[in-house]
Amino acid sequence: MIDTLNNPPASTLSTLRLPSRAQVLFRDTNPPTPRQTGLSAIQEPGCEPKTPEPEPEPPPDEPAHTPISHAKFTFPARQSGSITVVTDWIDVSVPLRNGMVHWPGDPPYRIHHVHDQKKGDACTVSQVTMGVHTGTHMDAPLHFIEDAQSIDLMPLDTTVGPARVIAIDHGTSIGRAELEKHQIEPNERLLFKTANSGRLWNKDAFDENFVFIDASGADYLAERAVRMVGVDYLSVGGFRQDAVETHLALLGAGIWVVEGLDLSHVAPGRYEFVCLPLKLVDSDGAPARAILRSVV
Repeated sequence: MIDTLNNPPASTLSTLRLPSRAQVLFRDTNPPTPRQTGLSAIQEPGCEPKTPEPEPEPPPDEPAHTPISHAKFTFPARQSGSITVVTDWIDVSVPLRNGMVHWPGDPPYRIHHVHDQKKGDACTVSQVTMGVHTGTHMDAPLHFIEDAQSIDLMPLDTTVGPARVIAIDHGTSIGRAELEKHQIEPNERLLFKTANSGRLWNKDAFDENFVFIDASGADYLAERAVRMVGVDYLSVGGFRQDAVETHLALLGAGIWVVEGLDLSHVAPGRYEFVCLPLKLVDSDGAPARAILRSVV
């Protein structure tokens, strides 16, 4: 039988308290009735059509349920000493779409419907082909180091927690001299906002002249023993220089790498960061969704 695909049901929602004290709305495990889905009963081979039974009305004192398609994540502000977490999350991921920019030589992103309701199919099913280093994604050490850790082995707290967005003024590269200005501490999660965010993500053609971390900057970050580095284009290393050297310096020092962030609408400062790659076993990288919320 067909589950709800395009018009999710007004099914029962429950509130779950997460360790971060975020209240998230989840669908419970009760399957939707045809009345909830808006679909008529569908006959499977060898089955007789079934007439849906009326759904009982909720008790008068029970609040109306929010349809799952309109459910929102609610994160109450919390205070710890002088730190307050603001509740607005910012999506810093790049949308994946046909024709988007990709690294030269890598497989392009493509999505198409193998089943399509507009063509008379009962449901819509999409097929996606892409390289794992497309759009917003993460590099595993295996990307440049043979037999190193794959992306499915990344500790989850690597990319979940406090992070700092640093604005980079240099228009060509991020070097040691630039980084020394920012008093970088061990175990920091760092996101570098460069001119890339404002000028490159609105172009489908690959730009070879993006701002990157040069070898001296990568060596400095390794010396400072940061936990994670994020950049706002498709590579931490340059297209014409330091592509291999920068990756080896960072990944070889145990620094996990996030690439392809869009920081155009993010001010420099301290944030709470969440970025989780797909759990692709034995993969050198994976697409990821990355979000920030401000810490003041």
